[in-house]
Amino acid sequence: MVFKLFRKNKNKDIEKGNDEKSKGFLGRLKDGLSRTRSSYNEGLSNLFVSGKLDKNKLEDLEEILVTSDMGIETSLSIVEKVSKNRSKIKDVESLKDFLKKEILEMVEFDKTDEISIKKPHIIMVTGVNGVGKTTTIGKLAAMYKNEGKKVLIAAADTFRAAAVEQLTIWAERAECEIVKHKENTDPAAVAFDGVSAAVARDIDIVLVDTAGRLQTQINLMEELKKIKRAMSKKIKGAPHETLMVIDATTGQNGLSQVKTFHESVGVSGIVLTKLDGTAKGGMAVSISKKMKIPLKYIGVGEQIDDLQKFDAEIFIDALF
Repeated sequence: MVFKLFRKNKNKDIEKGNDEKSKGFLGRLKDGLSRTRSSYNEGLSNLFVSGKLDKNKLEDLEEILVTSDMGIETSLSIVEKVSKNRSKIKDVESLKDFLKKEILEMVEFDKTDEISIKKPHIIMVTGVNGVGKTTTIGKLAAMYKNEGKKVLIAAADTFRAAAVEQLTIWAERAECEIVKHKENTDPAAVAFDGVSAAVARDIDIVLVDTAGRLQTQINLMEELKKIKRAMSKKIKGAPHETLMVIDATTGQNGLSQVKTFHESVGVSGIVLTKLDGTAKGGMAVSISKKMKIPLKYIGVGEQIDDLQKFDAEIFIDALF
């Protein structure tokens, strides 16, 4: 009886801890999107200061959306739907509800992100310089490890010595394995060896780091293709996912980044980082609508649990 009581109380403590952890992340997310939320609340309220929505106020709404990094095309699409439903929108709260519904349809995709295919599951991580790619890989490794999966990191960013050092530290923190070569080694060779090691060691998840690059660097984009080809020689269809890390403060330039990377290597998911209060947040909506690529994870800080699986409803609630 004492054991059962202890176990029951322990389970309650765990649930309480998980709730507090979730609330903590939500709070940090709201802080990260405070700039956009403040702009929305003030701007949308002003639309109803004098009468109903008219043509001029719809133009003001468009400006509010564009300045939150929604992009012109996405903003126009939303405003057009608002215009068609003006008779149903009586006040700022009904407008917010309408906007939430429309934005949710743009960013919410089929939630089939559970890994159900045969292991090892290969995930290649890409992005331009300075977006937090290496840190993101470390956090993903820790996340999968906490889910009970065996994780291996392939340090294929061989051009920046610090990247390998950082990944080694993260591998130690996450208690996962790492495959790395000497500096300036062929990245494709590291990726191939990483996949080979995963097969031999019965690994569940392989996270393949790649060198940060600008989307305009054609030679480096070709290198990404080479890395993909090398992995597919060992496992047909690898990588199974190609995640692209984007800095949330980038604005609409993030959309051009995604376009180029997607054309080169086929991006299957977005990781949005640095939602730290200076980011506007609308870029996430613009990319989702334009590219039809799901947001998989969002990051709000430097701590290991500051990267979480993307939840469209929570994200949109934080926006408003």
